[in-house]
Amino acid sequence: MTDRRRINGPAAATIPPVFLDDGGKEQKETPLIRSRPSDVLRKLFLKTGVTPSASGSAYLEIETTFKSGVSGLKLSCSVHGPRSLPKSAPFSPHIILSAHVKYAPFATKQRRGYLRDSTERDLSVHLETALRGAIIADRWPKSGVDIVVSIIEGDQDRGEAAGTGDETWDTMNVLSGCVTVASAALADAGIDCVDTVAGGVSALVVDRDGAESVVMDPVASEHGKIMAACCVAYLPSRDEVTNLWFKGNLETSDAQWYTELVQKGIQASRSANRVLVQCLHDTVKLTG
Repeated sequence: MTDRRRINGPAAATIPPVFLDDGGKEQKETPLIRSRPSDVLRKLFLKTGVTPSASGSAYLEIETTFKSGVSGLKLSCSVHGPRSLPKSAPFSPHIILSAHVKYAPFATKQRRGYLRDSTERDLSVHLETALRGAIIADRWPKSGVDIVVSIIEGDQDRGEAAGTGDETWDTMNVLSGCVTVASAALADAGIDCVDTVAGGVSALVVDRDGAESVVMDPVASEHGKIMAACCVAYLPSRDEVTNLWFKGNLETSDAQWYTELVQKGIQASRSANRVLVQCLHDTVKLTG
């Protein structure tokens, strides 16, 4: 049954108008080139304690690239728990972790539904795997904690029409941000972890001149083509990888590209972790 009190948006994507120049022709944008060095991330903003009703919360935002039309990334995470499991639940010697990732209906070019799709379920599984390796689970027997990440704005190129972009590479950046913001929310909730876990993304790109290289924090519209990408969840002080997600088409003989992708992904996660640690230090100073 439809909800008559809810004002639904358009079922399909809403594409912005294309203006004409003085000659009556469509304006064509020049190809964009990455202005950042290959080992430099976009600016990242992180803040904890944004949801007072939750046990812990955090908000993460990656700067908008105005020249390329990329909308940037905006994530909100709330942690509920630890709390006791129902009496009917079987005994568990460790905490039960549940991760839930959901796009807002307006977060991407293609309007999202109110039920989770396969992409959101995959993000939830990878996020739960990344956080499970950081939490000290045996501190809370027969307890549960819920981690809810809301994607307010996806990391997509708004200048491209719906269906022309590849959401695969945007999803890698989204997962990286989910890992970082969830780690900050867990720390804000006071849940003991072995270390702060942060996400990082690297990609093997082919520039418009045909040269191949590995870059950190890739933006699809700034490169001619992305061959493969790697998202890493990394614990810096323990030098451990809690989750590794690889996508792309590479030959098995190109082992050096696999190694370099993982190394660059770890380097990107280290950079994000420095922002995470600084945010937690600032929070302690304000509350203390």
